[in-house]
Amino acid sequence: MIKVANHKVINRLVFKSFKANRTRNWIAIIAIALTTILFTTLFTISYGLVNTFQTETMRQSGGGAHASLKYLSEEQYQKLKNHPLIKDIGRTIFVNMADNKEFLKRHTEIAYADSVAMKLGFNTPTTGEIPIEPNEIIADTVTLDLLGVPHKIEEKVTLEYSIKGEKRSRDFVVTGFYEGDPTFAAGLVFVSRSFIDAELANIEPNYYKNFDLTGTIRADIMFRNSLNIEQNIQKVITDSGYSLIESDANYIAYGVNWAYMSTNFGWDAQTIISFMIGAILIILTGYLIIYNIFQISVIKDIRFYGLLKTIGTTPKQIKRIISRQAFILSIIGIPLGIIIGYVLGNTLLPLVVNISSYGGKTSASASPMIFIGSIVFSLITVYISCRKPGKIAASVSPVEAVRFSGVSLRTKRIMKKSTDGGKLYKMALSNLGRNRKRTIIVVISMSLSLILLNSIFTISKGLDMDKFVSNFVKTDFLIGHANYFNTLNGFRFEEDAISESFIKEVSAKEGFKDGGRLYYNIHEGTILDNNKEELLQLFGLEDFPLNQLEIVEGEFHIAKFKSGKYIIEGLSDDDNGNIYWNKSHYDIGEKVKITTESGVHEYEVMAKTRMGLNNHVRSWGDYGFYLPAKEFTSIVLNPTVMSYQFNVEEIYLSDMNAFVKSYTENVEPAMDYESKDLFVGEFKKMQNTLLTVGGVLSLIIGLIGILNFINSILTSIIARRQEFAMLQSIGMTDKQLNKLLIFESLFYALATIVISLTFGVLFSYFIINGIVSNLWFFSYSFVISPLLLSYPVLLIVSVIIPFVVYHGVNKHTIVERLRELD
Repeated sequence: MIKVANHKVINRLVFKSFKANRTRNWIAIIAIALTTILFTTLFTISYGLVNTFQTETMRQSGGGAHASLKYLSEEQYQKLKNHPLIKDIGRTIFVNMADNKEFLKRHTEIAYADSVAMKLGFNTPTTGEIPIEPNEIIADTVTLDLLGVPHKIEEKVTLEYSIKGEKRSRDFVVTGFYEGDPTFAAGLVFVSRSFIDAELANIEPNYYKNFDLTGTIRADIMFRNSLNIEQNIQKVITDSGYSLIESDANYIAYGVNWAYMSTNFGWDAQTIISFMIGAILIILTGYLIIYNIFQISVIKDIRFYGLLKTIGTTPKQIKRIISRQAFILSIIGIPLGIIIGYVLGNTLLPLVVNISSYGGKTSASASPMIFIGSIVFSLITVYISCRKPGKIAASVSPVEAVRFSGVSLRTKRIMKKSTDGGKLYKMALSNLGRNRKRTIIVVISMSLSLILLNSIFTISKGLDMDKFVSNFVKTDFLIGHANYFNTLNGFRFEEDAISESFIKEVSAKEGFKDGGRLYYNIHEGTILDNNKEELLQLFGLEDFPLNQLEIVEGEFHIAKFKSGKYIIEGLSDDDNGNIYWNKSHYDIGEKVKITTESGVHEYEVMAKTRMGLNNHVRSWGDYGFYLPAKEFTSIVLNPTVMSYQFNVEEIYLSDMNAFVKSYTENVEPAMDYESKDLFVGEFKKMQNTLLTVGGVLSLIIGLIGILNFINSILTSIIARRQEFAMLQSIGMTDKQLNKLLIFESLFYALATIVISLTFGVLFSYFIINGIVSNLWFFSYSFVISPLLLSYPVLLIVSVIIPFVVYHGVNKHTIVERLRELD
């Protein structure tokens, strides 16, 4: 063949055809934009979550450094800092904890940090400058709020602290501050280097001698990349002449930032398959609508493509015309979808973050990969969607083009004798079978949105409020000293006991039902384990908290237990509620010996219980043993009341909440509390967030499904307009034709109901259950109500759409439509 320079002609045909199909163009642009919105929203949320979780994890782990060297002296720091593996290093010198009473419920450190350490710790002042003079400081805004200091430069602050046991108080001037996070239980106040030189001049830190942090240095280290962090930090230590063995005199402690380690997680097969299925469903959803739109266009313009063939246009050129039209539509639809999707994604991101346990500020991502990924996935979807319509247009001959309707003529037909004439519903059912592929596509498209909607409600319904709340509190209220709830300070001293006046006040309130004390052995005791003495964590429980224990092994008999001859072993669990059975020390019925200040005591293990935040000291430890309160107070010389649990009549819950909140703020600020209502509120917020985010995504896919259904009806009417004209020419009325189309539409709806119900059950059980059933606060149960509520709406829409579409398309007379056959 002679090669002809016809690119300009092809382009002119593309634009002429493009201008002649304005309705098609708008529908296609909306479809492409919706598909792109779906991709961009999911990518934006995904990248935002990764960015937020990584930032929050870094903040919780102490900063963005790859690793840290701990408890260093100045000599050690100088020797270690010049190692060739180190790209950057920051120094923090610890002074002590601030002793101001305002910091009782929020642990606050006083320290010096150089500019590198501040940057790595996210502590660089956003307003003002770093301190230079001995009386200058910077602090986070939450710390300033606790002190009642306005967020202004030159404000005066008084700090109380201790140096080697000597209590001190000093006035400072605020030279700068940065935004604090109220969800963190720790604050920071940074002093100048001149303050360190003056206050710590004669101090030789030796943490391993007296465990005093004052004067010790923490070195925050950045390597050239985040690969092999632990091996690199170990090499820095050993190359510098120090040891990794804790018992050695030259031992150096180190920490690896688990924010970086957390990125090296493994995906199990079930997770990978579930996410792949999700991605395929999204692409399939977009494909179905875009494919139908271009199929409509091809069917409508098939005679035009046939005429082009008669003048020598090749199949390849016809495909190019269709693909270039699709590309033009993509140029308009994809940017529109990216803009809307990015805004929508960042709007939904804070709601999604609220579901997590981080609760920190969201960090929206503007990664180019979001936009590149959306463009690539959208273009792939458009490309795949246009291939089949392009092949149809390219393969139909000029003669066939005149009579083409998109319905296969090769189907074998069985002649049937009719005894009662043609029935409209039978004709409708037969018409659906004429193009089974199109029927299947329409049904799948509509089913997808219903399956997703049902899945969202299944997940929401499966969130178990009792499991969620009981992980934190098993009773209506848990009260104690602020240090008991503050894991950084910890419950360590007799002064950390809950006051009896607080217990007396709540037990005297109207609506109080029942309550009980939990005791803890503050003073050291031991337990004999395999002939080796281990540190003892012993708890004493009054009847009320004793009855709240969740027994996981053995049989618990409270009367027998209170005889004082038995003990219960406590076992910790992971985030999914799985017991660490390998941490179990004893078998049921085995005798154990414990030592307290009063001597050696022997008990028999009656049962094993799950330990949680409500029955264990929170600051440390993953094991414990439980005795009845009477026995505990008889063998522990100074029994300390760790906490107090109690229940309230339901109608008085809000009154008690208000009372306890006011009491801990105004009467005894050293006391604190947790209530079931607080966690119920958190649970409901999480549940509503899930419904909001899932509802928006369901709405997008639902719109795509409805648009696809409209397009399918439109395709059917356009493809069969001559057929309808012939039927009307032999006596079929408009009313009968409308009924025929409504029957077809209802059969689509009935098929959708069957498919969505069948595959909705399977998808829910195997995919949804597989993804979220491992969550400790999830109890799977199949939910069918969203589907049942959607089906009447689907049937109503199936009646309205064909009526509206038919009257909107068939405006020509019967004669005019019959002439199209010529």
